[in-house]
Amino acid sequence: QVQLVETGGGLVQAGGSLSLTCAASGSLFSINGMGWYRQAPGKQRELVATISSGGTTNYAGSVKGRFTISRDNAKITVYLEMNNLKPEDTAVYYCNARGNVFYPDVNVWGQGTQVTVSS
Repeated sequence: QVQLVETGGGLVQAGGSLSLTCAASGSLFSINGMGWYRQAPGKQRELVATISSGGTTNYAGSVKGRFTISRDNAKITVYLEMNNLKPEDTAVYYCNARGNVFYPDVNVWGQGTQVTVSS
């Protein structure tokens, strides 16, 4: 089993910055990709950014150039640095971990952390 714990959400003014951290515990050997998703009120959950164990990153177009995802493979921790935040970035941010080729059914979500950007 894999457990994910997110920290770092909060309230910030537009143009400000926040950092999110997601720490994994449990069956860490089963994890490959990790990422961040978000869900705003009344909207579907959407991809923010992902990073593979090899460091390959993928970003949603709306955050490219403003957000940076990184990963510490030794700690199995993923980070999201968010700069130049906009009110439309307001959402609950969820951490996600996917299994590697030997554990393809692993798909774990954290509890979510609220990010609120005021205008």
